[in-house]
This record gives sequence, C-alpha cells and structure tokens, in this order.
Amino acid sequence: MKIEAVILAAGLGTRMESKLPKVLHLLGGRPLIAWTGAACQEATNRRPYVVIGPDAEKIRHVASAEVNFVEQVERLGTGHALLQVADQLRGKSNLVLVVNADLPLLRPESLRCLIEQQESNPGPFTLMSAISELSRGFGRVERDRDGLVVGIIEQAHATPEQLTISELNVGAYCYQADWLWDHLPKLPLSPKGEYYLTDLVAMAVAEGGEVSVSSVEDLDEIIGINTCEHLAQAEAALRRRINRGWMLAGVSMLDPESTYIGPEVQLGSDTVLLPNTHIEGRTIVGVSCRLGPNTVVRDSTIGDYCRVEVSVVEGAILEDEVDVGPFAHLRRGAYLGRGVHMGNFGEVKDSTLGPGVKMGHFSYVGDATIGEGANIGAGTVTCNYDGERKYKTEIGPGAFIGSDTMLVAPVRVGRGARTGAGAVVTRDVPDGSVAVGVPARVIRKVKKND
Repeated sequence: MKIEAVILAAGLGTRMESKLPKVLHLLGGRPLIAWTGAACQEATNRRPYVVIGPDAEKIRHVASAEVNFVEQVERLGTGHALLQVADQLRGKSNLVLVVNADLPLLRPESLRCLIEQQESNPGPFTLMSAISELSRGFGRVERDRDGLVVGIIEQAHATPEQLTISELNVGAYCYQADWLWDHLPKLPLSPKGEYYLTDLVAMAVAEGGEVSVSSVEDLDEIIGINTCEHLAQAEAALRRRINRGWMLAGVSMLDPESTYIGPEVQLGSDTVLLPNTHIEGRTIVGVSCRLGPNTVVRDSTIGDYCRVEVSVVEGAILEDEVDVGPFAHLRRGAYLGRGVHMGNFGEVKDSTLGPGVKMGHFSYVGDATIGEGANIGAGTVTCNYDGERKYKTEIGPGAFIGSDTMLVAPVRVGRGARTGAGAVVTRDVPDGSVAVGVPARVIRKVKKND
C-alpha cells in the first residue's frame, strides 16, 4: 500500500519568543524538523512533504536535501495547510500520514502502528492519542457511550467537564487518501477564520465512518514543542532515551542525568562515562574507554582502552591506549598514535603525535609531526604562525625536547636529537645532536648516557 507523509511546519511559533523558526531550534544537536522528517521517512520509506510559511527560507536551507517543500502563503489553519499539498499528492498514494512538526520525539515505530491501524480500519482515518493527566495544550478526544470517537475538543474551547477528559489528540493522523482530498475543501471556517483538521472527525462521524485510534504508551513521545521550557523537557526525555539504549548495550554511566550523548554517537561496550561528559556529533568511541568527568568530545574518533579526563576533544583521532588530560585541548586535525600520553594544560592542533609520544604538560603543538617515542617537555611551543602564514615543525623519533623550548617553524629536530631547557630553535637540529641557547646552537652529539 502506497503511503505519503506530510509534515505541518507553517506555524509561527510565537510562544518560543525567538527570532529563529520554531522547527529550527535544536534538540540533541538536530533541528526539530530533522527529527520529525527522519521519523516520517523511516515509517513510510518516502521523503516527506513539509508545509512551510512564506517566510521560511531558513527552514528550506537547513532541510532542503531531506524533504519536499510546499508553501502555505496564507496561514489559515492546519486544514488549509494540508490542502496545499493536494495537487501534488492526489492519486499518488492510498494513505496519507500527517504529523505536526513540533512532535520531534515521536518514534518511527509509533507512526508505523498508526499506519497499520488505518490499514485495518474500514473508516476514513485513524488518529493518534495518549492517556495523560498532563494535557500540554492538546485537544481532548471525545467518545460516545459505546466508546466510539465522535469529536475533538480543542483545549481553548473545552468546558470544565471536557477538560477532565484524559485522552489527548496528539496531532498525528493517517487518512484514506481519496477521502481526505475530497473532504479537505469542505472544512468549515472556524470563528477565528481558519480551517482545522480536527473538524474532519465530525465530518467522518456524520457520514457514518469510523475514526479509529492508535494509542501511544510512552508519554515522552508526545512532548510537543511550543516554548523553550517544552524544549528543555524534550531534551531531558531524549537524554533518557539515548542513555538507556547505551546502558543496555554495555556502556556504564555513573550519573545518566548528567551524561549527554548525541544521536549519531557510537560507543563501544565496557566504556565508562563519568558525570558532565558531553559526546557530540559523529563521534566514535571504542571499547573499555573512560571519559570524563567534565569532558567534551565532538566529531572525533577514539580507539579502545583510552582515557580522557576533564578535557576537550574536537575533530581529533585517538588510536588505542591513549591517555589525555586533565585540562587538555585536542583541536581539529589532531592525531594521537597508539599509547600517546598528553598531560594537563596541553593543546594540539593539526598535528600528528606518533606512537608512544609523551607530551607532559603546559605545551602547545600546532602544524607539527612528532615521531615515535619522542618526549615533549613542559612549556614547549611550536611557533607555527608569523602573522601571515603557518609553517610546519618536524620532530624525529626518539627526540627529547627540553622544557620551555620554542620551536620557530619551519624547523626540524632530527631523530634522537635533544634541545636544552629554554632553547629557541630557529635552525634544524641534525639527528643525534644537542642544541642549547638563544638562538639555539648545536654543541655536541648525544652521548649514550644522556
């Protein structure tokens, strides 16, 4: 059975009190529209159609590759919004899935249940409902004595008795396509001058058609986003969902409430995450790692058996058994080979540290290549920028860089070479040589007992 999905995203979202369109606010690092779009696409195996307002260029820019856009020039309600897609979808499918864009936590599985319910329903459509004493502004599902749905009462128009109804209309529907396109133009005009999808219930009942219901059990799924407070509630719910999944997969968290994992992150089993750790973007972490506390890892790859403590890692690659921190900063382009130790208050950018390199503390390495087993003394700085261009530094395998050495790039320190404390190296140091002073000069070859 062919199914098309439509996401209604033309609302102004004025209660967000923000210049940013509501559906572009971030949840777990993704715009709200991306969550809803991905769920609809997974549920239907089709790119969804998104109805947006005439001033939604930002939305087009963010989501253009994932959805089909249709513009609602005049904002005349949800029924009018859906009608804008009629010419494009008429005759293309048997069913039409319709979802409000501000429901980012709806799972694809719940949408598939909604679709399956309508596939077995002889009536014109199925709506999604949930039982909750917390209304969150949703309309109430009104039933007759036989339990059949007879109407939707919007919260703003409900009587005190109707407000006691605990069955909520979530804002997701699955329609028989032909019935929908035939009845949308017949929607009555509301006192506010708009056309509402919820009025289709009364039209279906008047014709003797059954409106079926698909229920959602997990109330986190129905957190609708209308204010920044709702967004914070959704963040907490998403964090619980993601963290629960990783704990079931063998990842340990000392305090899940203060552990933040992005939706695209991959974690290996037996990894331990300590409080206030943020793992973001397309990060991959291997097995048996220990990350945190107070650590940020973003768009990075971390191998097995690594430790990162009280540090920031962004756009970096760590091979196995790497030890970082505390208070270290790995910037984009940092590559740490197997067994590297990078201590406190160190910074690495666009550089490769070979296997077994030791970079103890208070050092900056930028635009450099450091050979296997080299030792970088405290306070070492690669002076890679002259105000106009950046230059490379090369440190050979087994080299020993004394504390407070300034390496003025472009420069090379050879294999097994050494620099004295406080040296300012402006010329290459040959393999196996010792250089000291300001500017540094070679004074001798390395002795066996050095």
